[in-house]
Amino acid sequence: MLESINRFLKSLDFLKGIVLAVAMLIPVLLSQYFFNNIHVGFSVALGVLFCSPTDVPGSNKHVFFGILIATFLSFGLTLLFGTVANILWLLLPLLGVFVFLVSYISVFGFRASLISFVGLLAIVLSFIHDYSEENLLLHASLIALGGLWYLSLTYLKLLLFPKMQVDQLFSRTMEKTVEYLRIRGELLVNSGSRIDLQHKLFELQIEINELHETLREIILAGRSNSVTSNRTRRQQLIFTELIDILELAIANPVDYEKFDVVFKKHKEKIEAFQQLVFEIANHLEHISKVIRKEEKLKENIKIPGILKNIDRHIDYYRILVGLPKARVGTLLLLNFKNYQEKQAQNVRAIERVLNNYRKNDEILSSWEGKRFITPQDYDFKKLTENFCFSSPIFKHSLRLAIVVLVGFMIGKTFSMQNPYWILLTVIIIMRPSFGLTKFRSIHRVVGTLIGAAIATVVILITQNTFVYAGIAIISLPLAFSFVQLNFRNAAVFITINVIFVFALFEPNILSVIQFRIIDTLIGASLAFASNYLLWPTWQFQNINENFSKAISSNQNFLKQVAVFYHEKGEVTTAYKLARKEAFLNIGDLNAAFQRMSQDPKSKQLERSTIYEIVVFNNTFLSSLTALGTFIKNNKTSKVPAEFNIYVENICSNLEQAKKILKKSEAINVVNSPNIEDAENLYDINFENLSKKRDHEIALGEEHSAITGAKLKETLLISDQLKWLYNLSEKLIASAKKYCETV
Repeated sequence: MLESINRFLKSLDFLKGIVLAVAMLIPVLLSQYFFNNIHVGFSVALGVLFCSPTDVPGSNKHVFFGILIATFLSFGLTLLFGTVANILWLLLPLLGVFVFLVSYISVFGFRASLISFVGLLAIVLSFIHDYSEENLLLHASLIALGGLWYLSLTYLKLLLFPKMQVDQLFSRTMEKTVEYLRIRGELLVNSGSRIDLQHKLFELQIEINELHETLREIILAGRSNSVTSNRTRRQQLIFTELIDILELAIANPVDYEKFDVVFKKHKEKIEAFQQLVFEIANHLEHISKVIRKEEKLKENIKIPGILKNIDRHIDYYRILVGLPKARVGTLLLLNFKNYQEKQAQNVRAIERVLNNYRKNDEILSSWEGKRFITPQDYDFKKLTENFCFSSPIFKHSLRLAIVVLVGFMIGKTFSMQNPYWILLTVIIIMRPSFGLTKFRSIHRVVGTLIGAAIATVVILITQNTFVYAGIAIISLPLAFSFVQLNFRNAAVFITINVIFVFALFEPNILSVIQFRIIDTLIGASLAFASNYLLWPTWQFQNINENFSKAISSNQNFLKQVAVFYHEKGEVTTAYKLARKEAFLNIGDLNAAFQRMSQDPKSKQLERSTIYEIVVFNNTFLSSLTALGTFIKNNKTSKVPAEFNIYVENICSNLEQAKKILKKSEAINVVNSPNIEDAENLYDINFENLSKKRDHEIALGEEHSAITGAKLKETLLISDQLKWLYNLSEKLIASAKKYCETV
């Protein structure tokens, strides 16, 4: 508990909350002290509040332009809606049109969606003031000043804490990777709950991919400053190792069903591997704590001992079962051990970088590095392409515009005390997907009720305005700190802050609490109901696009693995890019399935079939990555013709699956009948190598490495190819079943 609190107080989220609170409080206090007019400070604080959502991890360039655009947008929208605030016949159409247009900006991606939220916030909060008593241009200018003031503080934060953002991103990435490794360890022996564990892997892979994308943007985007080149080199080396660790974790060479059968009577052999996986995870967790400055770096002395114990288990297995019967199981164990040894080496490499010992100073060139950054498409064609009811963003924007108008009219009709609270709740809660809107609605209402209950208790105990001011000041940074971490807790502190700020000026504060609850319930109800009734976006309607991208990226990655197997040498940039795209697209597919799981049961059409397709794509990537990792980490022989036959047939199956899912009229089956010949050739080759190896052992050449290496390569590559081909056929069958019913 204490460790969690300490970590939170040292976190980037808490620092941002402190900066935001300071940025808002200073102008309020200064305006009261120098001008005896707190409203001037409130206007500047409002500008700070508007721009803060765009301050999310990313390159300095993106942060700068995000805050700057948010500043000008909030200025312009405040000026516009302040001008028409009292002209109802003009206000209503403008409100609907601009809510739609500002929300529609989200088509340009995540940071654009944050800027969109700023615009919506500016529209809603423009109704706070009575512009007959306040100079509108001055108010809007002070909002712009607040945005520029926050921008300067953000850059000051980056100057004072230059390492904090990247270090904490590295720590969070390692912690999520640790969770991923531990679940992989659980999967080895926990056969009864593998489906649940697989779901957890899906969720973790989504989070890890997002963290990797942010790190790529920060580390690879701008590296021209020679002063920071050494730190950038170390960051890139650590990031490279983290990518390799995820690749090895995904590159699961274990066919669990086969392992269960082969080692049914020898479970202690698998438990030894689980112990190794857990210890590697523990050491990576230790390194994440070192980066957080919670522990001092220590070398792991347990891993070498566990590896020696695994060697003994493999020897005992070979002796107990006896050759040639034990050959397949022995090769499986040796291969899995090689993967885990490589995993331990990657963790050790991060340790060396932290110790400032670099085994490899090679880093990507600036041009090559930028190829790995996912470019954000700001082409205006996206606006026209998404201007239709098949676009979730278009439907969300239209839905939001209607609900804001309805909420505004409810507030006006019933003369609510603060009707803008209804609109504020709507824009905070409503999201394009039903599941996320439901989640935020529940947590917003629960958080508001908890915050209101706490505030009520305090108010009944004391009417001291100094206590109210103290609680308002303390709750402000906490509210903003929890926005990204825990939406419910953020709602609790936001409610407490709002109530006690009002308590400083409003004598009947209990009525404020009452209206706060009512407005929140109305806003949440409108948001929740509209997502279900007004052009709802159900995930099953759009998941086909994710299927197509996942299959295409797996197909491209397979082709790059094949090229690499033929050409040998160093891993090419094309291979790495194909791997990255496969990881990201499979992560997007997992995220789409998770969103679908949050939709109403009646809207989860063909959920079991969709789940099959998701699992097959994930397993395909896992097996494919295992194949690529084996080729990358072992000296391989000349590529046999049967390998090319398998690759050709697998790619053909993937292409067929894509056409079926797209319901293409012309679906040509181009699979070669030679697939059986290829399988037989691999089996015959393995049998011949096995006999040759038995003959060598009979002659006392137990330590001959050449035949053993060929045996291992033939078995492992043929097994992966057979599994990939089998998965591609299952994918076709699932695609047909899905299209027949949807």
